[in-house]
Amino acid sequence: MKDGSGSFAEEQQGTLLPERPETSDSAGTQMSTQTDRQEAAMRGAGSWIPVLANMANRFGLLASWLILIVIYSIMLPHVFLTASNFQTIFSSQAVLLVLTLGLLPALAAGEYDLSAAGVLGVSLVLVGWLNVVHGWPIVPTVLVAIAAGLVVGLLNALFIVLVGIDSIVVTLGMGTLLAGVAIGINNLSVGGISPQLVNFASTQVFGLQLVFYYGLILTILLWYLFAYTPLGRYLYFVGAGRSVARLTGIRVNLIRAGSLVVASVVAAVSGVLLAGVLGSADPTTGPTFLLPAFASAFLGSTTITPGRFNAWGSFIAVYFLVTGITGLELLGFSGWIEQVFYGGSLVVAVLFSRLAGMKRTTGTA
Repeated sequence: MKDGSGSFAEEQQGTLLPERPETSDSAGTQMSTQTDRQEAAMRGAGSWIPVLANMANRFGLLASWLILIVIYSIMLPHVFLTASNFQTIFSSQAVLLVLTLGLLPALAAGEYDLSAAGVLGVSLVLVGWLNVVHGWPIVPTVLVAIAAGLVVGLLNALFIVLVGIDSIVVTLGMGTLLAGVAIGINNLSVGGISPQLVNFASTQVFGLQLVFYYGLILTILLWYLFAYTPLGRYLYFVGAGRSVARLTGIRVNLIRAGSLVVASVVAAVSGVLLAGVLGSADPTTGPTFLLPAFASAFLGSTTITPGRFNAWGSFIAVYFLVTGITGLELLGFSGWIEQVFYGGSLVVAVLFSRLAGMKRTTGTA
C-alpha cells in the first residue's frame, strides 16, 4: 500500500508538475501581449504629438489671425464685423503686400534691401510729377517710374555684389538718398492722377480693388517659384551659404544681383499702384512703408514654411498685422499704435524667424 500510494502520489505529482510551467508561460505570454499593446497604444498616441507640434508651428500665425478677427468681432460687432471694414483692410494694404513680396527673393538670398521704400516713394512722386504737373500720358509715365526702380536695383547690385559692400549699408544709404530725391523732384502733394491708372488699380471686383488681386497673383507666382523651380531652391541655397553654393556650381553673384534688381523693380511697381489707389502723390509717403514691409516679411518667415521667407507666410503676416492695428485703432488707440505694433512685431518676428531657422538647420523641427 505504501509503495502503491507512493507510486500513485509520484504519478500524480509527475502528471501535475509539467502543467505548471505551461500555465506560467501562458500567463507570461498574455502579460507580454498586454504590455506590447499598451506600448503600441502609447506610441500611437505619442505619434500625434510631433504632428500637432508641426501644424502649430506652420499654421500658428494663421490661427492667431482668425482668433484676432473673432475677438475684435465680439468686441466691436457693429464696427469691425462689417463688409466695408474688411474691404478696406484687404484693399488698402495690397500695395504693402506687393512691396513685401518684392523683398522676398533678396531676403531669401541673404540680402537686405532697405531702399525699397525709397524706390516706392520716388516712383510715386514721378507718376504725380510727370502725369499731373507736366501732363505726360500715363503709359510713358509708368515706364519711367519703373525704369527708375530698375536703375536703383542695378546700382545696388553694383555696390553690393561687385564692389562687396554690405547690403544693409548700401541700401540704407540709398533709401535715405531716394527720400531726399523724392522731395527734390516735387515737395508738394499733387492730385488728379490719370483716371486710367486709378481704374487699373482701384476698380472693385467682388467688393475688392483690383490691386488686391495683383498682390494675390504675385503671391501665387512667388509661391510657385520658391516651391517648384530650381531658381527658388538656388535662392535659399545662396542665402544659407554662399561658399557652399558656389562650390556646387550655382552662379551666386548673378542670383544675388538679380534678386536686388527684382526688389527695386517691384518696389517701383508698388509706387505706381499706390498712385492709382490714392489718385495722388505725396513725397513723404514712401519711407512709411519700410517698417511694415520688413515686419511682414520676417513675421511671414515664421509660418507656413518656418525658417524660410515664403510668399503665403508674408500674405498672412501682412493682413494679420493690419487686422491687429485696425482693431486697436477702432478701440481708440490711434496715432502711436501703428509704429509700436509694427516695431514690436518686427523684433518678435526676427527672434522667431531665427529660432525657426536654427531648428530647420539642426533638423529638430
